[in-house]
Amino acid sequence: MRAIKQLALELAAPPAPTLDNFVIGENAELVAALRALPHGGQSERFIYLWGGSGSGRSHLLKAALQALRGAGRNTILFDGSAEGLQSDDACVADDVQRLDDPAQIALFNVCNILREGGGVLLAAGDLPPARLPLRPDLLTRLAWGLVYEVRALSEEDRRAALRDYAAARGFILPRDVEDYLLARAPRDLSSLRALVDTLDRLSLEQKRAITVPLARELLTSLKSS
Repeated sequence: MRAIKQLALELAAPPAPTLDNFVIGENAELVAALRALPHGGQSERFIYLWGGSGSGRSHLLKAALQALRGAGRNTILFDGSAEGLQSDDACVADDVQRLDDPAQIALFNVCNILREGGGVLLAAGDLPPARLPLRPDLLTRLAWGLVYEVRALSEEDRRAALRDYAAARGFILPRDVEDYLLARAPRDLSSLRALVDTLDRLSLEQKRAITVPLARELLTSLKSS
């Protein structure tokens, strides 16, 4: 058990978010818009994403930020201030529903600065703009460009993504282990992939098959660590 606890503490970090490793599901139009943005193939420079926990909106923001940075764009992570922002920067603001009053005013100013220049704004929250508990003038600006709901993966898409991920590592994920993880582990794909990685490492290091008992030991160790 000690070895499992140690590996649980070293739970494999999920791969860095990219547009390539995002499982598209029902989000093809949204992903296409984000892919086009760094290369000037997207006429709208403001994009707002919304969706529930585990939908993948934060993954997409981070992935789009990396794509913009890779294309040579100066990128800014919004930290509650508009200080130092240039009108042609690309700014990313996540979880806008949590912004306090001063941060809302700052993001309002960010929107105006970027709109006047050639800047890009990527923002995300848990609700569409009209339903966010924010200042009306900020809500108007968040809805200036494209607004997309990030649709969570269907159950079968989630299962297929896990099977494909295991296959890419060179093993078959048993259906009962798949069932066990989906019933008891966090359901966002990054966490599930990290668990699959760690199960693979456990299996190799302990020379044990990937089974429900092994998955149970790992999750128990995570809860107690």
